[in-house]
Amino acid sequence: MSRRITGFTPSGELHLGNYFGAIKPLVDQQIPDRSIVFVSDLHALTLDHDPAAVRRRTLEFATVLLAAGADPARSIFLVQSHVPEHTELHYLLESATGYGEVRRMIQFKEKSRDSDRVRVSLLTYPVLMAADILLYQAGEVPVGEDQRQHVELARDIAERFNTAYGRVFTVPRMVNPPVAARIMDLSDPTAKMSKSTSATGSLRLLDSPDTLRRKVMRAVTDPGSAVEYDPENRPGTANLLTILAACTGEDPADVAARSGGYADLKRVVADAVIAITDPIRHRYTELSQDPEAVRKILQDGAIRARLIAGETVTAAKQAIGLLPARVSLPAPVANYSGAER
Repeated sequence: MSRRITGFTPSGELHLGNYFGAIKPLVDQQIPDRSIVFVSDLHALTLDHDPAAVRRRTLEFATVLLAAGADPARSIFLVQSHVPEHTELHYLLESATGYGEVRRMIQFKEKSRDSDRVRVSLLTYPVLMAADILLYQAGEVPVGEDQRQHVELARDIAERFNTAYGRVFTVPRMVNPPVAARIMDLSDPTAKMSKSTSATGSLRLLDSPDTLRRKVMRAVTDPGSAVEYDPENRPGTANLLTILAACTGEDPADVAARSGGYADLKRVVADAVIAITDPIRHRYTELSQDPEAVRKILQDGAIRARLIAGETVTAAKQAIGLLPARVSLPAPVANYSGAER
């Protein structure tokens, strides 16, 4: 069985779309030594950022993932920057990637369009994402459609490297969760729910029950009173039905068939969302009381990850033509004790 890898960039706040699109699938399918879960803190450096906020959110995201069911006994659970092989492989893969390939990435075009100062890391982070995947010989990458282009780039790089230098990497494939892969913003149902925007339209996993209910009751619907699942013509209603169906495990059209008016639908949706998020929020509160225990989990995960990552980097370095070192390097410092500013 192939490895499956899932990463979360610590920016903004994790929401219901993240839960159904990425967190729940990884929790449901954790297999010892086959599931890799990581917080991709290096990706948070591609845009202007507050260093203290990146550190804080990295620990917060790790804690939320644990609260939602990520199990260190069944997944290798780590922070990206704690495994230096990510950046080492990144450079090796850059040496097998064309400028035009990364320049055409849609997300790079969108994020750099209105900026006078574009960081080089924004241009090259799709190659780092490829390194994240290929480092662990992952065969499956569960991501949304907006990340398809990046997974395709990882496939292209792996195939090119294997052809030019000998087979080193597993060629990954993208997999999609069957339901709720695209939950939309409650205040603008034409836009995807986002970690970083629209506080009123995003159902965040750590929101209180009252906050969640208020957001759902204020959600945009559509003209008329019919509760129908019609994403093209009735996107607001369809979004609420999609959320409810994701919470209950049903088909959105079936949920629509037994729904009353908008007020009743919103009440039921709010109840369903709270039932999903409340246990996560309570468990997060418990775990956050002992951040050192969470750090210890991340430290242990990094050590396990490096056993796999080191083999991949060694093979890639040898294949691409680097001279092997004859010295034994000291073991990495596993625990970060830098000041929290």
